[in-house]
Amino acid sequence: MNIWQTLPHGFTVLAPMEGVTDIVFRSVIEKAGAPDLFFTEFTNVSSFASEKGRHDALERLELKAEKSTPGTSKSDRAQKATPVIAQIWGKNPAHFAEISSALETMGFAGLDINMGCPDRHVNKAGGGAAMIKTPELAIECIKAAKSATNLPVSVKTRLGFTYIDEYKTWLPLLLEQNLAALTVHLRTRKEMSKVSAHYELIPEIIKLRDKISPETKLIINGDIKDLRSARELSEKYPGIDGFMIGRGVFGNPFCFNPDYLDKTPTPEELRELLIFHLNLFDKRAEELEKRGSRYPYEPLKHFFKIYINNFPGASELRAKLMECKNTTEVRAVLAENPQKATR
Repeated sequence: MNIWQTLPHGFTVLAPMEGVTDIVFRSVIEKAGAPDLFFTEFTNVSSFASEKGRHDALERLELKAEKSTPGTSKSDRAQKATPVIAQIWGKNPAHFAEISSALETMGFAGLDINMGCPDRHVNKAGGGAAMIKTPELAIECIKAAKSATNLPVSVKTRLGFTYIDEYKTWLPLLLEQNLAALTVHLRTRKEMSKVSAHYELIPEIIKLRDKISPETKLIINGDIKDLRSARELSEKYPGIDGFMIGRGVFGNPFCFNPDYLDKTPTPEELRELLIFHLNLFDKRAEELEKRGSRYPYEPLKHFFKIYINNFPGASELRAKLMECKNTTEVRAVLAENPQKATR
């Protein structure tokens, strides 16, 4: 029995997002209210296979920022820690086999192959959504990964690269590989996130899964904002096994928490979560510095909009935070503006 077979029907997943879902942010979401499953940021299989790139690849694949979340015992943390799926991408089957073999010993619950990322640099390198255009190579990569590990192998993809109807040949091809799970972002690569997710295709996709590979767990991604919307979709489409939330977490980091089905987090709760994020950031930066590496500060600014919003003066406070050059300055600005954290 693998991790996918143990999840409840209608399970939730935090989508893999580059520059977002590293070990620090996963710990933040676990504190706010964890999904049933986490994915890592994606890691390039060829980077892992090279002497020069392996160090960075291994940093991206670390499972925990710390052994226990503040306020919980180590044993409690071990029992409640959310399983993590390692996501990988590339186009070299041999490199897929190499990293897949290594992942088996690193504590991951499974591995997922990204065949849906729309980033032009990734696509130019032949990975992500570009694999939709090279189906034979895509299948080679899946087979190479499966042959090198006992971990369950899954795939995350889109309906097609350019045209919606591509799903009619692309998804069946993937389902024929006997995947543990298949996540479908209900848009094409060309559409990016500029149009609404094509929920109207869900019944047809369910039929394809049921006909070709009924044991494969089917996850839907696109325009799912929170646990409430996931549950509504689950009632409407009971054939879907799970729901992946990506950008919704920026609107509400408590989006997976059932206690927030009928309420939104207060500015004070968001402020406390930001401080928790800052503390984990500092610990991670210190840890990497000791290894001769670094955890850059600038990307942290992308998270401020998650915590500082929807109250009078929020935009002004965010502007001040964006001018900060380190976490010490961020804390000083927050201390100078306590009234901005309450209604």
